[in-house]
Amino acid sequence: MANPTTARIRFGVIGAGAIGAIHMETLNKLADVAELKAVTDTYLPLAEQRATEYNIPVTHASPEALLADPELDAVVIAVPNQFHAPLTIAALEAGKHVILEKPMAIDSAKAKEIVDVQERTGKTLIIAQQMRFSGLARAVKAVIDEGKLGRIYNVKSGWIRKKGIPGWGSWFTRKELAGGGPLIDIGVHMIDLALHFMGGPRPVSVFGTTYAEFGPHKRGTGNWGTPNWEGTYDVEDLATALIKLDNGATLALDVSWAAHAADMSDEPFIHLMGSEGGISYVGNTAKFITHVDNEVVTTEIAPLDDSNERELLARHFIQSIQDGTTPISSAISGYTNNRILDAIYESSETGNQVKLNWN
Repeated sequence: MANPTTARIRFGVIGAGAIGAIHMETLNKLADVAELKAVTDTYLPLAEQRATEYNIPVTHASPEALLADPELDAVVIAVPNQFHAPLTIAALEAGKHVILEKPMAIDSAKAKEIVDVQERTGKTLIIAQQMRFSGLARAVKAVIDEGKLGRIYNVKSGWIRKKGIPGWGSWFTRKELAGGGPLIDIGVHMIDLALHFMGGPRPVSVFGTTYAEFGPHKRGTGNWGTPNWEGTYDVEDLATALIKLDNGATLALDVSWAAHAADMSDEPFIHLMGSEGGISYVGNTAKFITHVDNEVVTTEIAPLDDSNERELLARHFIQSIQDGTTPISSAISGYTNNRILDAIYESSETGNQVKLNWN
């Protein structure tokens, strides 16, 4: 295996679907630090197609064959959620560093298994929460880190898509493969980014509810993914929750794939309220608000730059390998997100608040 401090990191990609292709395109843009050398997929013709598209020299017949390849230092895992844990564990135990697509796992028990193996092997693992790396998100975090918000005590986060159910009847809408609907798909982004802005407090209790008003009737479908109209839809299409954190703050979450939501933006949003100021982050804009001489003053927050967020995530991952440091989107952060997701689903099923023990 190459010495990561002196050579480019050599990557393989497991999963040649749409997300896998995005990672391939990203890695090919990082030729100074990365080399894309292998790909595999359960549908081998698709892997061969991607190999041609992205100039990948080796197409492996299986994930097992790819993970046994001594010419690879790291792998990207971009497969349905059900397979995140077994493939990540196998990769770590094979001595590979891992970029793992979100969510970390289909549930928190599987996420905890990944955490345990990552800690035992010492390999670098990053969860692909690329929203943390956008120029605007980094600018917002810089304002927060300067202390301009004071104590952040209340946050509202979400992503309300009005007509965006992906791949109706495919793995996206099957609970056994995906683990859930918009909550585990896009909600995990909003939980992750909100907690990142808040400084990483731990959740201590969760109350939530999920609904399925569109998907079971084949309504509200979007353009992502390939539908299978003979398939199954047994996940939610909207989720709402209130999360209490160990520092006393609260995080409210609302996400949907489909909803009759008039006058609500389709863009992801986070509204941070602090003792000294607040930030409203919606889509590609952000504003800082505070009181000066008893008057409300609002100023725009400009992105730090226009760098590609996925390229920055990959560079951060590679730098973490070289430095032996923990990525900011770490295994523990992914596990925390999974615990919140599980608690929301449990709360919806039972109608009760779910308390989380971190001992």
